[in-house]
Amino acid sequence: MALREARPFLIVAAALLGASLWLGWWTPAAFSFLLLAGLLLFFRDPERTPPSDPLALVSPADGKVICVDEAEDPCFGQGKFRRVGIFLSVLDVHVNRSPYAGTMKKTHYSAGEFLDARHLEVDLRNENQTWWLQTSRGTVLIRQIAGLIARRIVGWKKPGDTVQTGERFGMIRFGSRTDLYFPASCTPKVQPGQRVVGGETIIATWPA
Repeated sequence: MALREARPFLIVAAALLGASLWLGWWTPAAFSFLLLAGLLLFFRDPERTPPSDPLALVSPADGKVICVDEAEDPCFGQGKFRRVGIFLSVLDVHVNRSPYAGTMKKTHYSAGEFLDARHLEVDLRNENQTWWLQTSRGTVLIRQIAGLIARRIVGWKKPGDTVQTGERFGMIRFGSRTDLYFPASCTPKVQPGQRVVGGETIIATWPA
């Protein structure tokens, strides 16, 4: 699915490369080749194997943890949650994955600004889409937040769809942020500055 999102960019880059080679414009050809390679790198979508622990909430994204704190539900009025914020650079895989098995109960989209994804108020001011994932153990929220470069949030699921732990549900084009909200009864397993891998790294665990 990620390559499907890349199709318009790949077509343009490939056309520029072909035209440059045909005309013998070697510098533009080299630039076009690098652009094409960069797009293929950005839109890569590797397979991931979730942990077997039934209590594990896995990371919804690749990137660096920038906050582990508490925050109010920004959309659905479900009260206060623990939150882990993950910053995705342009070099990270940008496919988002479900942190746990359940049903996508609701989604909420908000238009907004395109501040740098590390800005203190990015979760409130930037364009975003929040997913309410209802699991057998409780409510989990995943918030996709556009960044300075990212200009499109993509969702491949819809309300009512069931997902498995680590299953792909969307992506954000170019630099961005993904926040995971989970109940206070869960125990966080990451800390700021830590690198995480979507669908594999354990972000928190449910109470036994």
